[in-house]
Amino acid sequence: MSKKKDGTIRDRPKGTKNNMRSIREKEQIVLRCINENIPFRKISKELGIGDTTIGKWVHAYEKDGINGLESKTGKCGSGNPYAALYKKKNLTEVERLRLELVKKEVECERLKKGYSVKGVGRRKEYVTINKKNSK
Repeated sequence: MSKKKDGTIRDRPKGTKNNMRSIREKEQIVLRCINENIPFRKISKELGIGDTTIGKWVHAYEKDGINGLESKTGKCGSGNPYAALYKKKNLTEVERLRLELVKKEVECERLKKGYSVKGVGRRKEYVTINKKNSK
């Protein structure tokens, strides 16, 4: 664990990889906290996971059971199924058409909401079509 500029302690050293834990791993850690009545800090030091993270897992588990431990970030299988197509260099004809269709659907939804996108990447800008702000 290391310190931030403001003196507070961060869960992992800056620049290190953020380890994604499976639901089973999280469940084992949570059950260990609950069943053996071990404090979050003791387990966090032992495993190198932030105590606030373990606390969130325990509270989520108590509230929603094992479903509460599912990742909400989309890094564990959920999320945009077309993201891989953007990075793939050699698309098949079907993949290329599917990607093009999704882009058009997104564009139609944006137009329905009254805005369009100008530019790409960091220079992407959302421009309202109507005079009123639609966001």
